[in-house]
Amino acid sequence: MKITLLTGPTFDFKNDFDFDIKIIKSPLAKRLTLRIDEKNRRAVLTIPKYCSRKRALSFLQQHRDWITNMLARLPKPKYFTNGAEFEFFGVKYTVQHIENQRGGKLANNVLTIGGKLEFLHRRVSDFLKQQTLKRLSAMSVDKAKTLGCRITSVSIKDTKSRWGSCSTLGNINYNWRISMAPLNVINYLVCHEISHLKHPNHSPEFWQTVAMLCPDYEQSRHWLKVRGKTLYQYI
Repeated sequence: MKITLLTGPTFDFKNDFDFDIKIIKSPLAKRLTLRIDEKNRRAVLTIPKYCSRKRALSFLQQHRDWITNMLARLPKPKYFTNGAEFEFFGVKYTVQHIENQRGGKLANNVLTIGGKLEFLHRRVSDFLKQQTLKRLSAMSVDKAKTLGCRITSVSIKDTKSRWGSCSTLGNINYNWRISMAPLNVINYLVCHEISHLKHPNHSPEFWQTVAMLCPDYEQSRHWLKVRGKTLYQYI
């Protein structure tokens, strides 16, 4: 396995480990740290500016079992295959491939999608991202009106860990996978980000605004913390 530092030499550990690792050399890091990148299904090792190959290798060897166990616990990837079932904005759908159909269509709990079969997963993903943007944009505008706030833009992202964000300029980003969460969880996330238009922090006033828009937000927030990572099965 060849591991490349972002700002340093290449470490070749291919004979030492049977799992993928990304190594980040950070001038701000004071010690070696490990985390699991659930989206890309690999370990990420952050090292201080001056770190030898020997030290990095020793640290990884000490934590080999932890890495292996954490990677094994990740949900297996899911693909949008013909006949696959998935939930989208609280409604369950089944994928039906119709090669000669142009584009995609959601109706009667079925998503029909055209194109060649080998591109089905990508075409379904692209279609769902487009639909997610439309629906979350509409939900966001509606909630913003309640607060008397204005949104500059709404975008869909393929982020690694964040479900949403709101800039001080009124630009809101959502992780497209939130569309496959329960509807109450989607509603909570929209309320969360819209509340940042009024309070760009997590102050008590911010949470009071969230509670006003979404009275049962605590339950949905808990679901996202505990079960949200399962949505990363969709790659």
